[in-house]
Amino acid sequence: MQTITNQILEQLSTIVLGKERQVKLALACLLAKGHLLIEDLPGMGKTTLSLALAKALGLSFNRIQFTSDLLPADILGVSIFKQSESCFEFHPGPIFSHVVLADEINRATPKTQSALLEAMAENQVTVEGETRPLLHPFFVIATQNPITQGGTYPLPESQLDRFSMCISLGYPHPEAERELLKGNDPRIKIEHIEPCIEPCQLIPIQEQVLSVSASETLLDYVQRLIAYSRETAEFAYGLSPRAAIALMQCSQAWAFIEGRNYVLPEDVQAVLPSVVEHRLREASDYAGHGGGALADRMLSNVNVVA
Repeated sequence: MQTITNQILEQLSTIVLGKERQVKLALACLLAKGHLLIEDLPGMGKTTLSLALAKALGLSFNRIQFTSDLLPADILGVSIFKQSESCFEFHPGPIFSHVVLADEINRATPKTQSALLEAMAENQVTVEGETRPLLHPFFVIATQNPITQGGTYPLPESQLDRFSMCISLGYPHPEAERELLKGNDPRIKIEHIEPCIEPCQLIPIQEQVLSVSASETLLDYVQRLIAYSRETAEFAYGLSPRAAIALMQCSQAWAFIEGRNYVLPEDVQAVLPSVVEHRLREASDYAGHGGGALADRMLSNVNVVA
């Protein structure tokens, strides 16, 4: 398994240059059966990473461009009357794919954004009163423009909490940007990606990830981190049980990628910012005080050993 994950990371690193950590986090999120939110400016490689990840894992891929006039039916599908047989025939929407890229999700209205809620939580959708299962594995990657940009609808907390991780790619390193300027277009390289595994092989890998062991001491550490977010006056509200589960599962995935069958505190610390930063809000009384990212403050105030 270590060989497979290394092959996947190597392939992705040739497409998304100079972003090894973000690529590793994205893979960890998928292996943990989570969903990924990528928040960044346009043109940073969000779509490129999403498509490359799907191709490297041999998964089907659909991209949905979210706009203000997009409707839930455009995502889920719709039944159309078939006159020759005098019946309605369901036409599945782009949600019926292994990997779904919800591009610029915060440009759609809240009603359309909410169409993803059931899919992300239950791996199924209910259309016209009928529940339909989605493909397995199923992975949503949503991209989001900064809320300071015009024409955006901020994602509500209930939607943000459905994403196991949120990452940002940022500007490329000078060496990586030089390669782009030389004409090394990553979109061309994506066409030549050979899948490292088949979709059916990914499912047992995900199950193996969730069987990575964690000691009682490690679980105590995770619980103290979660409790700190709920008890301190720094944050407007604490982390949910879903966030705690995501932190544990993403830590297991990170340990798995590192080639271990047990979780270390370093694994928790590696994924914590990506798991909690989009979920936490600073209390108004503390805004502008203390400095540093919210996750950094959690790590600095919670000891590994009680």
